[in-house]
Amino acid sequence: MKVLMIDVDGVLVHGRPDDGLHFTTYLERDLGLSPTLLQREFFQRHWAEIVTGRQPIEPCLSEVLAKIAPRLSIQTLLDYWFENDARLDHQLLADLASLRKQGTRLCLATNQEHRRATYLRDVLGLGQSFEAIFYSADLGVAKPAPEFFRLATERVGTEPDEIAFIDDSEANVTAARSFGWNAIHWTAFSSLADALARLNQAATRL
Repeated sequence: MKVLMIDVDGVLVHGRPDDGLHFTTYLERDLGLSPTLLQREFFQRHWAEIVTGRQPIEPCLSEVLAKIAPRLSIQTLLDYWFENDARLDHQLLADLASLRKQGTRLCLATNQEHRRATYLRDVLGLGQSFEAIFYSADLGVAKPAPEFFRLATERVGTEPDEIAFIDDSEANVTAARSFGWNAIHWTAFSSLADALARLNQAATRL
Protein backbone atom coordinates (compact mmCIF):
# COMPACT_ATOMS: atom_id res chain seq x y z
CA MET A 1 0.00 0.00 0.00
CA LYS A 2 1.55 3.24 -1.16
CA VAL A 3 -1.54 5.44 -0.87
CA LEU A 4 -4.43 5.38 1.58
CA MET A 5 -7.58 7.16 0.39
CA ILE A 6 -10.05 8.18 3.08
CA ASP A 7 -13.70 9.16 2.71
CA VAL A 8 -14.86 12.20 4.72
CA ASP A 9 -18.49 12.06 5.87
CA GLY A 10 -19.17 8.99 7.97
CA VAL A 11 -15.46 8.27 8.41
CA LEU A 12 -13.58 11.43 9.37
CA VAL A 13 -16.54 13.75 9.97
CA HIS A 14 -19.64 12.89 11.97
CA GLY A 15 -22.28 15.61 12.13
CA ARG A 16 -22.62 18.32 14.75
CA PRO A 17 -19.45 19.04 16.79
CA ASP A 18 -21.25 18.88 20.14
CA ASP A 19 -23.28 15.71 19.73
CA GLY A 20 -22.69 14.11 16.32
CA LEU A 21 -26.29 14.60 15.23
CA HIS A 22 -27.13 15.46 11.63
CA PHE A 23 -26.62 19.12 10.81
CA THR A 24 -30.33 19.62 10.10
CA THR A 25 -31.49 18.29 13.50
CA TYR A 26 -32.23 21.76 14.90
CA LEU A 27 -32.32 23.64 11.60
CA GLU A 28 -35.95 24.68 11.93
CA ARG A 29 -35.49 25.83 15.53
CA ASP A 30 -32.31 27.76 14.77
CA LEU A 31 -32.97 29.20 11.30
CA GLY A 32 -36.69 28.69 10.75
CA LEU A 33 -36.09 26.35 7.81
CA SER A 34 -37.81 22.98 7.55
CA PRO A 35 -35.31 20.16 6.92
CA THR A 36 -37.99 18.33 4.96
CA LEU A 37 -38.46 21.27 2.61
CA LEU A 38 -34.71 21.71 2.21
CA GLN A 39 -34.31 18.04 1.35
CA ARG A 40 -37.17 18.07 -1.15
CA GLU A 41 -36.57 21.41 -2.83
CA PHE A 42 -32.77 21.55 -2.77
CA PHE A 43 -31.05 18.22 -2.27
CA GLN A 44 -33.45 16.04 -4.24
CA ARG A 45 -33.74 18.47 -7.14
CA HIS A 46 -30.31 20.06 -7.41
CA TRP A 47 -27.68 18.14 -5.46
CA ALA A 48 -26.66 15.68 -8.19
CA GLU A 49 -25.71 18.57 -10.47
CA ILE A 50 -23.97 20.53 -7.71
CA VAL A 51 -21.93 17.70 -6.21
CA THR A 52 -20.53 16.80 -9.63
CA GLY A 53 -19.59 20.38 -10.44
CA ARG A 54 -22.12 20.91 -13.23
CA GLN A 55 -23.86 23.68 -11.28
CA PRO A 56 -22.50 26.07 -8.64
CA ILE A 57 -24.27 25.89 -5.33
CA GLU A 58 -25.14 29.58 -4.96
CA PRO A 59 -27.69 30.10 -7.78
CA CYS A 60 -29.57 26.91 -6.98
CA LEU A 61 -29.65 27.62 -3.27
CA SER A 62 -30.71 31.21 -3.89
CA GLU A 63 -33.64 30.03 -5.99
CA VAL A 64 -34.71 27.51 -3.38
CA LEU A 65 -34.43 29.87 -0.42
CA ALA A 66 -36.44 32.53 -2.23
CA LYS A 67 -39.23 29.96 -2.34
CA ILE A 68 -39.05 28.27 1.04
CA ALA A 69 -37.19 30.72 3.35
CA PRO A 70 -37.01 34.17 1.74
CA ARG A 71 -35.58 35.86 4.84
CA LEU A 72 -32.66 33.44 5.09
CA SER A 73 -29.43 34.31 3.28
CA ILE A 74 -27.33 31.80 1.39
CA GLN A 75 -24.27 32.55 3.48
CA THR A 76 -26.12 32.12 6.76
CA LEU A 77 -27.34 28.69 5.70
CA LEU A 78 -23.95 27.60 4.35
CA ASP A 79 -22.19 28.75 7.52
CA TYR A 80 -24.71 26.88 9.65
CA TRP A 81 -24.39 23.76 7.52
CA PHE A 82 -20.60 23.63 7.44
CA GLU A 83 -20.16 24.49 11.11
CA ASN A 84 -22.71 21.88 12.17
CA ASP A 85 -21.31 19.15 9.93
CA ALA A 86 -17.79 19.28 11.31
CA ARG A 87 -17.25 16.80 14.13
CA LEU A 88 -13.80 15.36 13.46
CA ASP A 89 -12.67 11.91 14.54
CA HIS A 90 -9.48 13.06 16.28
CA GLN A 91 -8.42 9.53 17.19
CA LEU A 92 -8.53 8.46 13.56
CA LEU A 93 -6.63 11.58 12.52
CA ALA A 94 -3.93 10.82 15.10
CA ASP A 95 -3.67 7.23 13.89
CA LEU A 96 -3.44 8.41 10.29
CA ALA A 97 -0.71 10.89 11.22
CA SER A 98 1.35 8.02 12.62
CA LEU A 99 0.83 6.05 9.43
CA ARG A 100 1.90 9.04 7.35
CA LYS A 101 5.14 9.30 9.33
CA GLN A 102 5.86 5.72 8.31
CA GLY A 103 5.73 6.74 4.64
CA THR A 104 2.14 6.07 3.56
CA ARG A 105 0.68 8.80 1.39
CA LEU A 106 -2.70 10.01 2.66
CA CYS A 107 -5.40 11.50 0.44
CA LEU A 108 -9.11 12.23 0.74
CA ALA A 109 -11.58 10.72 -1.73
CA THR A 110 -15.01 12.24 -1.17
CA ASN A 111 -18.24 13.46 -2.72
CA GLN A 112 -18.30 17.21 -2.05
CA GLU A 113 -19.22 20.46 -3.75
CA HIS A 114 -16.58 23.19 -4.05
CA ARG A 115 -17.50 25.38 -1.09
CA ARG A 116 -17.55 22.61 1.51
CA ALA A 117 -14.42 21.00 0.07
CA THR A 118 -12.62 24.28 0.67
CA TYR A 119 -14.05 24.47 4.20
CA LEU A 120 -12.88 20.95 4.99
CA ARG A 121 -9.40 21.67 3.67
CA ASP A 122 -8.81 25.16 5.05
CA VAL A 123 -11.11 25.74 8.03
CA LEU A 124 -11.23 22.24 9.52
CA GLY A 125 -7.57 21.89 8.60
CA LEU A 126 -7.70 18.58 6.74
CA GLY A 127 -5.35 20.04 4.16
CA GLN A 128 -2.60 19.77 6.76
CA SER A 129 -3.19 16.06 7.30
CA PHE A 130 -3.68 14.94 3.70
CA GLU A 131 -1.54 15.65 0.64
CA ALA A 132 -4.56 15.94 -1.68
CA ILE A 133 -8.33 15.97 -1.71
CA PHE A 134 -10.00 14.26 -4.67
CA TYR A 135 -13.61 15.38 -4.62
CA SER A 136 -16.55 14.91 -6.94
CA ALA A 137 -17.23 18.51 -7.96
CA ASP A 138 -13.61 18.90 -9.01
CA LEU A 139 -13.45 15.55 -10.81
CA GLY A 140 -16.85 16.05 -12.45
CA VAL A 141 -18.17 12.69 -11.27
CA ALA A 142 -19.25 11.22 -7.93
CA LYS A 143 -18.64 7.92 -6.22
CA PRO A 144 -19.54 5.16 -6.88
CA ALA A 145 -19.07 5.85 -10.61
CA PRO A 146 -15.95 4.05 -11.94
CA GLU A 147 -14.74 7.30 -13.49
CA PHE A 148 -14.25 8.78 -10.02
CA PHE A 149 -11.76 6.07 -9.14
CA ARG A 150 -10.03 6.27 -12.50
CA LEU A 151 -9.49 10.01 -12.24
CA ALA A 152 -8.32 9.83 -8.63
CA THR A 153 -5.87 7.08 -9.58
CA GLU A 154 -4.49 9.14 -12.44
CA ARG A 155 -4.06 12.19 -10.26
CA VAL A 156 -2.32 10.39 -7.42
CA GLY A 157 0.05 8.83 -9.94
CA THR A 158 0.18 5.20 -8.91
CA GLU A 159 -1.36 1.86 -9.84
CA PRO A 160 -4.85 0.91 -8.59
CA ASP A 161 -3.56 -2.07 -6.63
CA GLU A 162 -1.21 0.21 -4.69
CA ILE A 163 -4.16 2.19 -3.32
CA ALA A 164 -6.11 1.32 -0.17
CA PHE A 165 -9.47 2.96 0.49
CA ILE A 166 -11.75 3.37 3.50
CA ASP A 167 -15.40 4.39 3.04
CA ASP A 168 -18.61 3.99 5.03
CA SER A 169 -20.69 3.29 1.89
CA GLU A 170 -20.79 -0.33 0.80
CA ALA A 171 -21.63 0.77 -2.75
CA ASN A 172 -18.48 2.89 -2.87
CA VAL A 173 -16.38 0.09 -1.45
CA THR A 174 -17.71 -2.36 -4.03
CA ALA A 175 -17.06 0.09 -6.88
CA ALA A 176 -13.53 0.79 -5.65
CA ARG A 177 -12.75 -2.94 -5.47
CA SER A 178 -14.09 -3.41 -8.99
CA PHE A 179 -11.63 -0.77 -10.18
CA GLY A 180 -8.75 -2.48 -8.42
CA TRP A 181 -8.43 -0.53 -5.20
CA ASN A 182 -8.06 -2.39 -1.90
CA ALA A 183 -11.18 -1.13 -0.17
CA ILE A 184 -12.53 -1.58 3.35
CA HIS A 185 -16.02 -0.80 4.61
CA TRP A 186 -15.91 1.54 7.63
CA THR A 187 -18.54 1.35 10.39
CA ALA A 188 -19.15 3.10 13.69
CA PHE A 189 -17.15 0.34 15.40
CA SER A 190 -14.15 0.44 13.07
CA SER A 191 -10.60 1.46 13.94
CA LEU A 192 -7.67 2.13 11.64
CA ALA A 193 -5.74 -0.78 13.11
CA ASP A 194 -8.61 -3.18 12.36
CA ALA A 195 -9.05 -1.77 8.85
CA LEU A 196 -5.35 -2.18 8.05
CA ALA A 197 -5.38 -5.71 9.46
CA ARG A 198 -8.28 -6.60 7.18
CA LEU A 199 -6.43 -5.11 4.22
CA ASN A 200 -3.36 -7.18 5.07
CA GLN A 201 -5.45 -10.34 5.40
CA ALA A 202 -7.04 -9.71 2.00
CA ALA A 203 -3.62 -9.14 0.43
CA THR A 204 -2.30 -12.37 1.95
CA ARG A 205 -5.12 -14.38 0.39
CA LEU A 206 -4.32 -13.09 -3.09
